[in-house]
Amino acid sequence: MSDAAQPTAAEVRAAAEAVKTALDRHLAAVERRTGDDDSAVHEAFNQLAAAGEVYDELLYDRYDEVTPFEIPGADDALPPYAGPEEPHAVSVLIRRDYTVAEPRRLLAQAQRVEAAEFEETLTDDDTATTVPGALGILFGEYEPDEIASRHREFGLEEGDSTLWVTAAEEAPEPGEWLGAPFEDADPQQVICRFDVSAVFDRDDSDEPHEAHEQDDDAEPDDHDR
Repeated sequence: MSDAAQPTAAEVRAAAEAVKTALDRHLAAVERRTGDDDSAVHEAFNQLAAAGEVYDELLYDRYDEVTPFEIPGADDALPPYAGPEEPHAVSVLIRRDYTVAEPRRLLAQAQRVEAAEFEETLTDDDTATTVPGALGILFGEYEPDEIASRHREFGLEEGDSTLWVTAAEEAPEPGEWLGAPFEDADPQQVICRFDVSAVFDRDDSDEPHEAHEQDDDAEPDDHDR
């Protein structure tokens, strides 16, 4: 950004004052809340998020500094919980992203598994000689949680992940959703969610940061988005 386009020191200070005002309004709304879905609290939260984002951007543009926290935007927040008060069933929706960082290691691990299963020499026609085939073998052999804990052994690098716990009045019939397992995920049925992403890391650590729980009784945590 050129010097001419940079915000002035006065603009940055004004944005900081706006954050202070928004904090006071948010606290006052929380103290006066009338229930879990109090619209005044949600509105004050969104105003605080917007003020924090403006301040963070101006601070960076003017001084090349950032705040020690992230405030999620209003559009990223979960909608108010609208599921049953006493769910009789829950669904756990999990997404984990990986990068195939070491294809040779991945192939070697899959070939070891396939050799142990068939006890025969592998040929070019065997599935363990291709990356898609090797992934199919490893994910078929190991539980997803084991792959997550041993991903480096399989030549994989972790990306973002999320886990949603959603509520239902009753469990679906066997085979009912197998054709499109994630099609009917309703954010308003989410009881809680847990996110892991490198975007949350502020200390350049190699370990991913696990987000706090997000539920219908609390505003989203700074690291939930």
